[in-house]
Amino acid sequence: MPALVTVEEMRALEREADARGWTYAQMMEAAGAGLAQVVAREFAILDAPGALGLVGKGNNGGDTLVALAHLAQQGWQVSAYLTHPRPEDPLVERVLAAGGRVWLAQDPDTPPLEALIAEHPVLLDGVLGTGVRLPLRGALAELLTRAKAAVQRHRPAVVAVDVPSGIDCDTGQAAEQVLPAHLTVTMAAVKVGMVLPPALPLVGRIEVVDIGLPPDLPTWAQVRRFVPDAAAVQAVLPPRPADAHKGTFGTAVVAAGSVNFTGAALLAGEAAYRSGAGLVTLAVPYPLHAALAGALPEATWILLPDELGVIAARAAEVLTRNLGRATALLVGPGFGLEDTTAEFLARLLGVEPDTRPRAGFLARPEAPPQATKPDLPPLVVDADGLKLLARIDDWPWRLPGPAVLTPHPGEMAVLTGLSVAEIQSQRLAVAEKYARQWGHVVVLKGAGTLIAAPDGRTAAIPVATPALARAGTGDVLAGIIVGLRAQGVDAFEAAWAGAWLHAQAGLKALALLGHSAAVLAGDVLAALPDVLTDVAGA
Repeated sequence: MPALVTVEEMRALEREADARGWTYAQMMEAAGAGLAQVVAREFAILDAPGALGLVGKGNNGGDTLVALAHLAQQGWQVSAYLTHPRPEDPLVERVLAAGGRVWLAQDPDTPPLEALIAEHPVLLDGVLGTGVRLPLRGALAELLTRAKAAVQRHRPAVVAVDVPSGIDCDTGQAAEQVLPAHLTVTMAAVKVGMVLPPALPLVGRIEVVDIGLPPDLPTWAQVRRFVPDAAAVQAVLPPRPADAHKGTFGTAVVAAGSVNFTGAALLAGEAAYRSGAGLVTLAVPYPLHAALAGALPEATWILLPDELGVIAARAAEVLTRNLGRATALLVGPGFGLEDTTAEFLARLLGVEPDTRPRAGFLARPEAPPQATKPDLPPLVVDADGLKLLARIDDWPWRLPGPAVLTPHPGEMAVLTGLSVAEIQSQRLAVAEKYARQWGHVVVLKGAGTLIAAPDGRTAAIPVATPALARAGTGDVLAGIIVGLRAQGVDAFEAAWAGAWLHAQAGLKALALLGHSAAVLAGDVLAALPDVLTDVAGA
């Protein structure tokens, strides 16, 4: 499972490896060879394979030269465009010896950059690395501007070497000259800035190349962040033995819905089933039952008292009495924000509600002595349930923990008192701070969903797609997570595995339908079985 590191952590790993005898030159050779292997695999279908490398003066320029030499040896037509002279560089000589061409930006005999880009179906961006300082200025800014215009005109496949040139690998800030990559081949670990906006949409798909760093380097032990992959998700999913029965896979109870948001319960309930729960019980306001029962015949039902179609306060006792077999509980999708539903949630947590409007996280930093936790199954709180939590004093210490909280930035703003802009500008820091402070797992949704655990572990899902920017996709995610929790998966693992499955289902739905505007939440749900099939083969 790829690690997620800061720039300083990456430098420390390289220093430690060099001190062990795995030299920087050996790292570069491994990086370039790995890069060439990925490029050759990804573009094997090209009739006339060719690559132009934009080669900066730093280490990722060296990685690019090594890769070009390897590709030339495999029959590719390759060219290197040097942004700076590299006199007597053996890597340059190696490209030439393999049959490649080398051009110097400052040489008057060098063809125009646009013409070179037009000649090659693949462009390797090896201009700038992880130590970039923004904003870009001078000749490099002008060169990348010309390259970007040529890419927009001629449409080569852009492969970023380690990181797209012009991205701050700690903050995610991006220069306007960045070449949006179809694929970023990053070395040894994913860099933090690559999973944060505005950089994330510019990175494309991420492939990690092993550069030979020993697994027992001291810095590896200190890294608590990672990027899930299919193999990691496969390891988390519970086994499904042939002699299992429905009780083997647990019971997920989904308390959701109101007359204005009827579909939320259905989406979450089916997602819980599709993620493997043995039994799903939908706890919904009574008037919703007739509309929903035929749509999910596999579900069982708890019909909750309502007031004008929303869950009523007295429903807390009804739900509590019917949780005996539940192994996980989801509350919140489609609730609405009526006072009676707020009181329902407060009673469910064993407290008297405060229905006065207020915003922000007002609880004390330490658990109050009088805080008691109700006897509830493992809990997932989503959507309006999160906004209603903010009305309850000391709510973090009323939840059985660790609960999984799944806010989008707007809901996170209600819980924390921060603005959406503040949250989006420091997504990683916000998710980690409040997971630690609240003692619960925080799933901060959005482009590059972040999953933070109270103990400091953090997972990042490097997927940004408008296919998931549609009403109901959050209900699907919450249902997947509660389905995994019902099967006994740890809270943090259920959260990041569920977020990964959800993101991949969004990408599959997009690939099937062809346009992000056409993707509905139900399409994401329908794609989940194919994702699970892929995971099983990982």
